[in-house]
Amino acid sequence: MASVPAQIEAFLFDMDGVLTETAKVHAAAWKQMFDAYLTERGQREGTEYAPFDAHDDYNTYVDGKPRYDGVESFLGARGIELPQGTPEDDPGEETIDGLGNRKNVLVMELIRRDGVDAYPGSIRLLEAVRAAGKKIAVVSSSANCAEIVTAAKLEGLLDVRVDGKTLASEKLAGKPAPDTYLHAAGELDTPASNAAVFEDALSGVEAGRAGDFGLVVGVNRVGQAAALSEHGADIVVDDLAELLPYP
Repeated sequence: MASVPAQIEAFLFDMDGVLTETAKVHAAAWKQMFDAYLTERGQREGTEYAPFDAHDDYNTYVDGKPRYDGVESFLGARGIELPQGTPEDDPGEETIDGLGNRKNVLVMELIRRDGVDAYPGSIRLLEAVRAAGKKIAVVSSSANCAEIVTAAKLEGLLDVRVDGKTLASEKLAGKPAPDTYLHAAGELDTPASNAAVFEDALSGVEAGRAGDFGLVVGVNRVGQAAALSEHGADIVVDDLAELLPYP
C-alpha cells in the first residue's frame, strides 16, 4: 500500500480530477467550445478540422494548464494561430482569450446546472490529514476555483487556495512550471522538501517534480499510470483513499 513519508507537513492538492469530479465537466466544455469554433472556421475556409478529443486532446493540450495556455496549445496542434487578445475579450471574439472566455462561460453553465461532486476517497484523505494537524492547500489553474470549492463543500478542509486569480495577481507561471505549488508551500510556511503535490495532470506532475517537492503523487483517473510515473510521480494511485489510513 502506498504511504506518505513522515516528514510531509503540507499537502498541496490540484482540484479538477484530484479533489473534485470536474475534469469531465471541463473536458465537455472544451469540446463544445473547440468543436463549434473548428466547424465555424472550417466552413469559412473550406477546410475540415479534426474535432477535439475529450480524452486525448484534453490530457495532452489543456489539462492542468491555465485556460488561455490551453487554447493556444490545442490550436497550435491544429496549425491555427490567433491573436492573444486580452482577458476582457468578449466570448465571441476570435482571439485566444476570447475563446478561453467562451469555454469559461460554458463550464460555469454546466457547473451551475449540474453541481459539483468531490471524490469520496479524496474527502476521506482530507479529513484524515486535517485530523493529523497537517496543512492543506488547493492549487488550481482555474479562475473559478473558489466557486467550485464552495459548491463541493470543501472550504472547511483547506487552509490556502492558490488559483487562476492568484496566478494573475502574483504573475506566476502556470503548470508545468512549479510556481503555483511553490507559492502555496510558501503561504503554508513549509519548504518544498516537506510538502507533497497531488496531481492527475501530466503538466501538474511535471510541476511537482520541477519544484523538488518531497513527494509527488500521480492520481490516475484516466488510465495513464505509466505516463504519470514517466513525467515525475513518485507514486501513482487510482484513488486518494489508497493512502489511508493516515498517518
